[in-house]
Amino acid sequence: MPDLFWLDAVAQLRDRREPGVLITLTTVRGHAPQHAGTKMVVSAEDSWGTIGGGNMEAVAIDAARDMLGRTATVPELLESALSEKAPYQHGVQCCGGTVTLLLEPLAVLPAVAIFGAGHVGLELARILARHDIDLHLIDTRAESLSEERLAVLCDALASVHVHHVPVLPEMILGELPRGTHVLIMTHDHAEDAALCDAVLRTGEFGSIGLIGSSAKWARFRKRLRNEGGHDEETINRIKTPIGLNGVPGKEPAAIAVSVAADLLRAFAEERSAAGKGHTSEAGTR
Repeated sequence: MPDLFWLDAVAQLRDRREPGVLITLTTVRGHAPQHAGTKMVVSAEDSWGTIGGGNMEAVAIDAARDMLGRTATVPELLESALSEKAPYQHGVQCCGGTVTLLLEPLAVLPAVAIFGAGHVGLELARILARHDIDLHLIDTRAESLSEERLAVLCDALASVHVHHVPVLPEMILGELPRGTHVLIMTHDHAEDAALCDAVLRTGEFGSIGLIGSSAKWARFRKRLRNEGGHDEETINRIKTPIGLNGVPGKEPAAIAVSVAADLLRAFAEERSAAGKGHTSEAGTR
């Protein structure tokens, strides 16, 4: 069992983009190996910390991994009696008390990659940075990613990753997490075109958005089909125009609000799909 404090384990799972379950001993009636408030973390392969060992802990770990297998999205309660007369799966535990455990899913955070930190890109980053996500900002221009310019993100809740790629920004695609939502809005239409082609070939991404006019997209579609060899179904993965329909204004902030709202809707749909078939209320075992 890795020797890691539960809070550090949560951070490690987050960094590894690996789901887990936080188990908290919420109530203790009578005698138990640990006091209320004790926590541990469980992933598909590892566990960190202890809530007291024995049958109680083993059953909790089994329940946590069952949640991971079901991609559960809401917390669940588990009650365990520590008595030689109680049903057991992993050996008798006769402390004499009864405990309640809270099992909370630790989901993998949504990830967004913004290619182009120009006027719209920066406004969008300012909005998205207020959400608990992994946010990647990629630009070929060092000045667009300067510390002074990105100071507006200093209070970000998001984990912000800055990538200065002087040439061939599409090379960063292989470093992005699986399922990343990609937004292409660079200052250079040639870069945009290369990114559209590369993102359709590289990895498994979430939504793909391209900023620009209908004329720009018509040219890109033709190029992706004739030069890139992509079929229509693949090309249609790219959404343009980006954002929610009906949101007025061409100002960078207005576009950013529209795009951010559309992404938040996509995040909600992902969570719903992940928890499909799972009840919305906590269950008691």
